[in-house]
Amino acid sequence: MTIGFVMLCHTALDRAAQVARHWATRDCPVVIHLDKRVPARQFTKLKKALADLPNVDFSPRFACEWGMWGLVAATQTASELMLARFPQVRHVYLASGACLPLRPVEDLRRYLDERPTTDFIESVTTEDVTWTVGGLDEERFTRRFPFSWKTQRRLFDGYVALQRCLGFTRRIPDGLDPHLGSQWWCLTRQTLSAILEDPRRPVYDRYFRRVWIPDESYFQTMVRRYSRNVESRSLTLSKFDFQGKPHIFYDDHLQLLRRSDCFVARKIWPQADRLYKVFLSADSAGTAAAEPNPGKIDRLFAKAVERRTRGRAGLYMQSRFPNENRENGRTAAPYSVFEGFSELFDGFETWLAKAVGSRVHGHLYAPGRVQFAGGETVYNGALSDSAALRDSNPKAFLTNLIWNTRGERQCFQFGPADNQDISWLIALDPNAQISVISGAWAVPLFQSNRNFSDIRKEAARLQKIEGEHLNILRSPWLKARVRIWTMAEFLENPMEPLQTVIDEISPRGLRRLTEVPRLQDLAGFGRFLQNLKNQGMQPVLMGDFPVGDGPPDSASPRRGKPYLVR
Repeated sequence: MTIGFVMLCHTALDRAAQVARHWATRDCPVVIHLDKRVPARQFTKLKKALADLPNVDFSPRFACEWGMWGLVAATQTASELMLARFPQVRHVYLASGACLPLRPVEDLRRYLDERPTTDFIESVTTEDVTWTVGGLDEERFTRRFPFSWKTQRRLFDGYVALQRCLGFTRRIPDGLDPHLGSQWWCLTRQTLSAILEDPRRPVYDRYFRRVWIPDESYFQTMVRRYSRNVESRSLTLSKFDFQGKPHIFYDDHLQLLRRSDCFVARKIWPQADRLYKVFLSADSAGTAAAEPNPGKIDRLFAKAVERRTRGRAGLYMQSRFPNENRENGRTAAPYSVFEGFSELFDGFETWLAKAVGSRVHGHLYAPGRVQFAGGETVYNGALSDSAALRDSNPKAFLTNLIWNTRGERQCFQFGPADNQDISWLIALDPNAQISVISGAWAVPLFQSNRNFSDIRKEAARLQKIEGEHLNILRSPWLKARVRIWTMAEFLENPMEPLQTVIDEISPRGLRRLTEVPRLQDLAGFGRFLQNLKNQGMQPVLMGDFPVGDGPPDSASPRRGKPYLVR
């Protein structure tokens, strides 16, 4: 007794002929069905390529469209020819033209000899199915599906909706308990012949002609009527992605396929020369006692699905880039945003870089140019300091910067004079640490030598922008770590917030500050704010700033504690 292979082919016929020859020369009869839509000249060429093999035959051709009855009709006809032409066949193995044997035929023959009455076919009830993607479960058996889902989608959807509206339900023939499973099976002669010779087969065939995707339910259901011993699994390695499409195996999957211990795999890339050369060689080694176990590689496929659907944190993929909030993390690594610090302290960027050992930039979103650390004009990832290029996609500029510098924490300055398009991005980013001294933007205006009327207009504009920005940072959807001080609050005890910020950036350091930046000269700043009030502009974001000549009194310096130089 031996094994017979039924092959359903429609593309890559040279590879299908190569696999058919491999089986036929090892005393395994092969019956090939070629999709009727394939040109006749290709069919003739395939027959000539295998004409020297007496145990290779071709069945009548049907048009095989995905999800339609043609696939079942082709399988039935080819199986009938196999049983009639080759009486020595005990098991019939259904494969496709894109399948590739992974183990020697002797391994499979020995495996089936030990299980002479076992049928291998995935067959589960609709209640137990969890792997259908974008399809129908019970409805595929209780509605009619005369239209193709792929080529007549509007008719398909409209007809399903009409049946639902009318409450139309088909009656399942008596004696049938619908099951679903993989199309690729290995059945005993006894079970397969019982299915094909059933006197009620015309009734069952008529019913399944209008079932959706009948190739995944016809034999899976019928085998339950006749099989004495069903193993609800396939001997063929067939993996599907999150969209229900089969994974394609390439040359670099060689070791992965070997680890599965399966007898056959699909779907193989036609140009995978190395796979065909290795697995079809006469001395291909196998493990006769090994049980097919595709579960060994399930973990890798699960990771592949996760990588494809979620990607890497902070890396934007083509598959999900246009879809807001579908990204796996807005940015790739933690970073810090400082608002008002560079305006209040002289040389703040240089001091912070020494204090935390991170890369500290100026205002990355300044109107004139991108102020990269060290005055660089081109930064990691070929990011230019051009404001025009940055502003064409401000969000992508930041996400690219963080991705290209992961492993090194980035810090940058931000303020109301900058491009505000990233406000929501950083507010909703768990990687962002945002420290704000509100109202500090007034210090450069205070030090400028401009007409006071112009200063008043600019102050009103900046205050409005910062107010809207602070509302975003106080949003209930906030995910960033945010600390906000008014300028007056900050100056009452500057060392405490500076120490807090440093500890958050370098939590493992936990060392007290020994060097601090120099505070800008704020003599007369209170009077400056009062003048703004007198001119009709109400500065509110600075806090309760005294009208006197100096800043608010800070805590008296204590021995052993660093203090600010003014």
